Amino acid sequence: MHARVTETRWLTPTLVRVVLGGDDLAGFEVGPETDAYVNLALRPDGSPYDAVFDPAAVREEHPRETWPARRRYTVADWDAERHELSIDFVVHGDTGAAGRWAATAGPGDVLVWEGPSGGYRPDPAAEVHLLVGDESALPAIAASLRVLPPGARAVVRLLCDGPAHEVALESPGTLDLVWLHRRGDDGDVDLLAGAVRAADLPAAAAGRVQAFVHGEADEVRAVRRHLLADRGMARADMSCSPYWRRTMTDEAWRAVKRDFVAAMEADA
Repeated sequence: MHARVTETRWLTPTLVRVVLGGDDLAGFEVGPETDAYVNLALRPDGSPYDAVFDPAAVREEHPRETWPARRRYTVADWDAERHELSIDFVVHGDTGAAGRWAATAGPGDVLVWEGPSGGYRPDPAAEVHLLVGDESALPAIAASLRVLPPGARAVVRLLCDGPAHEVALESPGTLDLVWLHRRGDDGDVDLLAGAVRAADLPAAAAGRVQAFVHGEADEVRAVRRHLLADRGMARADMSCSPYWRRTMTDEAWRAVKRDFVAAMEADA
């Protein structure tokens, strides 16, 4: 599918929301999953094909160096009545194909994608919902909080670059929210795991905790290991995914992600 940008707005100094709209979204649908995502296809500058294209056809008809960059992004919001799709992009300077595109996107620009898909939605039967991540997981965590039953307990630990990078979060549930701020040193990798270790969560035998842990690879791995090995959580009650990895470009991470996930799964 494709649609055109109608507006962009900066939510924080490094997080920009791109809103897409128009008749091209008439057939777009999002399922019940709160981590619904689309697979973006970002056309390189100077590509020998139009802004509106079929990614599969491009792979068949054009050389590899002209293929679009593929990136997976969570749906931040979908307004079916207004046919408006919002996607939030983390922007760090001019690095990364997706962030670079979003930082300069303007009304009329085209975005092509495949999807959506998804795999997680909070189970209303869980006693506690543990939601852990960084800016990359924020759209899914925000969407999950919005669908919690009234009074449901949500324990949220979020990592960002400082107070200016925090965003308002709302939920019908009872929200235990702590923002953690990076310091810019080697200790940053331990902030999320340390916060989860200190969190007041019921023991495995005393109440069911459902966890959503997504973000930087080493941080996700440390939190997952703690929840399984120390807290005794069931794997079936956990959604864990490493979206990116510190010190790696998107392309380098995509090349090793499968092996990293396999090693993470073997931890516990």
